[in-house]
Formats: sequence, structure tokens, C-alpha cells
Amino acid sequence: MKLRTLVIGFLAWMALGLAAAPAHLSAQVETEVTAEDLTQERIYSPYAGRDYPDQVLFGDTHFHTNLSFDAGLVGTRLTMDEGYRFARGEMVISNTGQPVQLIRPLDFLVITDHSELIGLAPMVQRSDPLLLADPWGKWIHERFNAGPEGRMEAFANILELGVKGDNPFSNDEAARSIWLDFVTKADTYNEPGRFTAMTGFEWTSTPDGDNLHRVVIFRDGADRTSQTLPFSSFDSFDPQDLWRYLATYEERTAGQAIVIPHNGNLSNGLMFGETMFGGDPMTRAYAEQRIRWEPLHEMTQIKGDEETHPLLSPEDEFADFESWDVANLDGSGAKEDWMLQYEYARSALKLGLKLGAELGANPYKFGMTGASDSHTALSTTREENYFGKYQSTEPSPDRHNNEVIPADDPALRIMTSQEAAAGLVAVWARENTRGEIFGAMKRKEVYATTGTRIRVRVFAGWDFEAGEVSRPDFISQGYRRGVPMGGDLRDAPAGGAPSFMIRALRDPDGANLDRMQVIKGWLDANGETHERIYDIAVSDGRQVGADGRTREPVGSTVDIATATFTNTIGDPLLAAHWVDPDFDPSEPAFYYVRVLEIPTPRWTTYDAAFFGIPLPDNVPATVQDRAYTSPIWYTP
Repeated sequence: MKLRTLVIGFLAWMALGLAAAPAHLSAQVETEVTAEDLTQERIYSPYAGRDYPDQVLFGDTHFHTNLSFDAGLVGTRLTMDEGYRFARGEMVISNTGQPVQLIRPLDFLVITDHSELIGLAPMVQRSDPLLLADPWGKWIHERFNAGPEGRMEAFANILELGVKGDNPFSNDEAARSIWLDFVTKADTYNEPGRFTAMTGFEWTSTPDGDNLHRVVIFRDGADRTSQTLPFSSFDSFDPQDLWRYLATYEERTAGQAIVIPHNGNLSNGLMFGETMFGGDPMTRAYAEQRIRWEPLHEMTQIKGDEETHPLLSPEDEFADFESWDVANLDGSGAKEDWMLQYEYARSALKLGLKLGAELGANPYKFGMTGASDSHTALSTTREENYFGKYQSTEPSPDRHNNEVIPADDPALRIMTSQEAAAGLVAVWARENTRGEIFGAMKRKEVYATTGTRIRVRVFAGWDFEAGEVSRPDFISQGYRRGVPMGGDLRDAPAGGAPSFMIRALRDPDGANLDRMQVIKGWLDANGETHERIYDIAVSDGRQVGADGRTREPVGSTVDIATATFTNTIGDPLLAAHWVDPDFDPSEPAFYYVRVLEIPTPRWTTYDAAFFGIPLPDNVPATVQDRAYTSPIWYTP
């Protein structure tokens, strides 16, 4: 009886409610949201119609599996499947039989196996008939099955041919089969909204041992990417030819692609030159082409960090970070001091201002990314979970003394202990899809980290006030009245100066923050470039002096013997409103943000504690991981 009364009462209430409700609510039909709905004078929901990037996604855009000759032929057995599964958060068994898993999944992954001889290792291992039908292929197969000495001879032959640009094995049937499987696999693992798998490859131009490598990233799925084959350094060493290949791809398929150079620090002065590849003076057309195709630069990864160098930035106490600065990529050419200015991101950004003024186009107006460049099919970038660059440098008591870059001159050798655990790229996007991630990279709304997952946002405008950075809606205000990282400021108001709203939040599974800095570069009226560092937010109540710097270090809680630290120093969140105190509206400039964590144990220190081995003497015991945002440029 009581239930019947409740039902009748509920039905009566519903009837009254519907009778009193507006007609558009009483009808049980779907209605379309129109632009007029979102432009009402007053809307209660502040999030209705929000169209700006509101989530940060972390991923790896430079990554190798057993399909790369310098991975699969030297012990990497893990495939694309394991690479994707691991990036999605699954536990896998490493190349040396060790269980390994990420602390948190990545949001996206771009597998970029070398275009040169892609898939050679699996062909050797399965004695592929197409390989054995080729004289060189048959010889390589025999040498790799002849024991360690034969494998070393075969691998040395491949490297020599790569430096010369001579293709020893060209078979369209094999290449198309491997590439079709490659791009189809990416589609299989791509889950919009959850995990994004993108297609790419690495173009491995190494003239005379100098590194000009680039990774190519496609926005597209297999329906478009299957219509091409990867462009290799056997086709050309010249980046302009790579750009022409991509222009043809876009014209033929209506697809999209970008190029990300990396390891300018191993180019012996070639990466950011004042001339074109062949030595001719740089032209405006070349500058426009370069920045059209290369909107980003991968400036931190396992082969060293290339933000800047102590000889280039003597006033920067954080400049000497994970430096590889003794030779080119194969150790055949020693580094000379004059080369450094053409190898590092900060000096390249300054050179870009100068070339932009001279040519009318800035070839080095790039954003910042990081990546792992792992050759193990395992994207590990945390210090306590570092699984090396190659199978031979996965965790073991003796991995520190392996030679990553062998050289006849011992002073030019690079050892495994000198590998950096870096890095990752973070993109600001609306959703986890290929289109959104690619779009963020194109507009440079991305930043690099050395493996940590610090969250950073920066906006620049002309009228931001000090209190606004503390508002919960500072992001919407930033987009409405300013520009984000990767953007451009123009039309300086009379008497005005760029004002910035910047926030950084620590990695939830990592270390507190030491400080937040703005690095400015500018071009003066005499055509000379300059740089300056401003500490804009520091932890633990330290003060910023009149010169814009904090000289007091944050300290350290690291116990080196046990490879542990505590977050009893530093701050979890740093925020700042900053106005350029030295702004000259007639001078082109760029600004990027660097965020530093407190000291933590380096991966080599974790190794020493875990295996009970001595610390290596060629690297520091601690590290201050960091993030670098893409710049914001001011153009008069």
C-alpha cells in the first residue's frame, strides 16, 4: 500500500513538473547546440563552448624497435607490439629478460625506426628469401650468423655505408611489405581519447660522421602513409630534399607531416649554420622552408642535453647539464669551440633573430621538445627506472663502462654512464587524438622535459595584472588576452612591456621544484644578440635580488649511498606574474621558461646502490631534472 502511494505521488509530481516546465524541456527530443546558444549575454556554465587546450599529454616522439638496424642487429628483440604495450602501461620483459613497467602510461608514442635498411634485422633472423637473393644481403646474413666477430664486421660495414650514403640493399617489394605492416600496426594500437599511436621514421643523415638526423612525424593513418615509402639518407644527405619529399607526400595524399631535428650537439657545427647544407649563403626561401617543415627541435634526450653550453652561457650556473661536447656522432671529429654556437638551442634561437632581421624570415623559430631516442623498444626516462639506450646498456652491474660512441682517441669516447635518462615532450591539447597532438606540435604549444612530468603553462600579453596568475580562470584569460608558449607578441603599446603569467606544478610522482626562470634573448640595434636569465619564482622563501637572480642554492636531501631523497625542501607549485624590466620595443626578442626540480639521485647513483658498485667518476651523483617551454617571440 505504501509503495502504491509513493508511485502515484511520484507520477503526479512528474505531471505537475512537466506541466509547469518550459516546452523545450518537456519534449523528449535531442536539440542541437548552436553558436547563438554560446553567445548569450549570460551563461551560467563557464565551461560551455570551451575550445582552448585544457589538458597536458606526455609522450615520446623518437623511439626505436628491433626494426632499426642499430637496435635489432645488436640485441634488441622487442618489436613494435612490445613498444606500444609498454608505453600504454603494461609490464613487459626487457631484451635482457628483466620485468619492466612505467610508473604511469604515456599518452602517446611515435615509433621512428630508421628509414635506412628498416626491417633488416628481422629479415636476417628469419632468413628472408628476398634478402638472401641479394649478394650483399646474403653476405650480411652469413656474417651475422658467424658469431661475434662476424656480427661486428657486418655492423661496421653498415655504419661505413651509412656515412658514405651508399645503399647496399634496395628492394621495393621488401620495403613496401615492411612499411605497410609498420603503418598498419600504428592504426591497430591507436585508441582516440585513450592512447595515440602515430607513424614516423628517422632520416639518418650523417655526412662525414656529423649528425644531421631528423625524425619525421605524420598526422595521418595508414590510408595515407601507406601511399609513400620512408625517405632515407641513401636518397640524400640534404635536408631540403627531405622537405621536398614531404611536400610531394602532402600534395599527393592531402596528409600532413613535420620534421624534428635532434642532437645538434653532435653535428660539429652543422645543425644551426648560417649557410645552407651545401655551403651557399642562406636565402629567405630556405629560411621559410626550414621553419615551415621544422617547427620544433628535440633539444634533450639520451645523447645529451642541448639547451646551452657553459662556454656559450658563462653566467648560467645550470648550463653544464648532461653535456656531450667532445666530438661528432661517430667520434671521428673532435669538437672545436667555434662549433658550439651552431649546436645548441639557445644560441640557435639568438641566431634566428639575427637571420630573421637580415633575410625577412627566421629559420630557427622553433619550439622545444624532448624524447628518449631509446633503441630498446622501452621508453624509460625516469632516473630510477632507466633501461638504457641499447640492449647492452640495460640494467647490469657492468653497464657503465660500455662504449656508446667508440673512438680511436680515448678523449673522444662516450661511455654508457654519460647517457642521460631524458626525455619527454608535453603537448597542450583538447583531447588525446592524432589531430590534436599534431596540431599542438605545429603551433609549438609544447614543451620539453628531461624525463619528469612537470606541468607548465605560460602566457604573455600586454595587460596581465599581478593577481591574475592566482585566479582559477587564468588559463582562459591567458588565451583571451594573450598568447601561449609558441606564440607571437606584436604591436607593443606605448610605454608597455610584455607581462607573463606562469605556473609550474611538480611531477606528482617526483621531486619538488627549486625555481622557475625566464630566459630572454634579444637583438640590439647594432645587430648583436644577447641573453639574460631571470629567476621569477623560487622555493623555500628565498628572495630574488635586484639583479633578478637568486644566488642561494636550494640545497639537497639526497643520500647518495642509498640513492634516496625527500621532498622536505622545494615547493610543489610555483607561480609568477613577471613583466620584462628591460624591454625595448624596437628589439626583436624571445622568452622561454625553464623550471628546475630539487636535486635527486642520477640513474648511475641508483645503479650503484642497487648493484653495490662504485659510482662512476665521469658524471655527477645527482641531477636537477627540468622542463623547457617553447619560446614566445616578440617582433617589433
